[in-house]
Amino acid sequence: MIKVCLLGASGSIGTQTLDVIKKHPNDFELTSFSVGKQTKKISSILRKNPNVKDVYLISEKIAKKYAKLNPNIRFYSGKDEISQLIKSCDCDMVVNALVGFSGLVPTIVSLKQNKILALANKESLVVGGEIVNELLKKGNGKLYPIDSEHSALYKCLMVDNKDVDKLIITASGGAFRKLNREQLKNVTPEDALNHPTWKMGKKITIDCATMVNKAFEIIEAHYLYGYPSEKIDVLLHDESHIHSIVKYNNGFYRGEDSKPDMRNPIRFAMYMSNDVFKTFYVNSLDHFKNYHFHKFDIERYPCVKWAKTVIDNKGTYGAVFNASNEVAVNAFLNHKIAFLDIEYIINKCMSEHKNLAHPDLNTLLLIDKSTREKAELLVNERSK
Repeated sequence: MIKVCLLGASGSIGTQTLDVIKKHPNDFELTSFSVGKQTKKISSILRKNPNVKDVYLISEKIAKKYAKLNPNIRFYSGKDEISQLIKSCDCDMVVNALVGFSGLVPTIVSLKQNKILALANKESLVVGGEIVNELLKKGNGKLYPIDSEHSALYKCLMVDNKDVDKLIITASGGAFRKLNREQLKNVTPEDALNHPTWKMGKKITIDCATMVNKAFEIIEAHYLYGYPSEKIDVLLHDESHIHSIVKYNNGFYRGEDSKPDMRNPIRFAMYMSNDVFKTFYVNSLDHFKNYHFHKFDIERYPCVKWAKTVIDNKGTYGAVFNASNEVAVNAFLNHKIAFLDIEYIINKCMSEHKNLAHPDLNTLLLIDKSTREKAELLVNERSK
């Protein structure tokens, strides 16, 4: 029985993780969790998971209310208390389903506590990949990726990691994949949230439309599997059934073909890769008659170019990339800026940044803060 601490229990990945736990009651037990603003879900989660002893939520006032109603459960609130939850709770595994930069510190704390980490928080590696890999190298904890793309790559490389030519990460192209650059000028947040194949949270859905999400996944692949930027490609795939592909030097392709449902990669990570899976091995993607693939055009999705900058230079570039994107996406969702202003803000912050090599966590926190301040100023400029 694996005791699980679920961070971000009320979000899309968190909800699907609860489904996996419910379906496999002999293997997993929820003992602690965190929620953000959706505190109304706490009572339902507690009712369905009676062995929970620790809960984190942002609001101290609401935490006190729940503590009175549930005297046998410890409630945490406040800025640093999520780290205390991880340190104090009885768990073997932390599922990090938090969104954005808020997931970085919990990732680091989980590994330092020698927990098994099932990671859905892309930003942990985008911003702190060097720190995370150094902890893993020293034997602190274990990490299993939840992203469907990286779950597929993990499976393929488990089968055969010899003579690899490329790691190919597939991408749907997001809600605007049929629009040209000119047509993007007047799209709305509501348009962007209408993803053609996936049902996800708002932030990641916007990231799919800008393809920042794919840039993040390229960076993740580098830190997870050790391949340089020139060995990681993107391929557009309409149906989102082929989640990623490994191309070998003999010209053959290995990948995973499955429905666009996150429960499969969540389960694979939670079982620590000890789960049944199947990959295909073909000499041409024409083998898939009902699927459509298209060459990736970086001129159409220019934000993806920053993945190479982050991988090749490391340092604080990842923190700047993420912080500028988070601020810009939030502004777009709130109708403060236009869709293409997201690119402008990212480009401005990245191109003007003076990189700092081998940053520690405190440096990353400072860079995150200063970048957000700069990005907010740019938002105000663009919204006038």
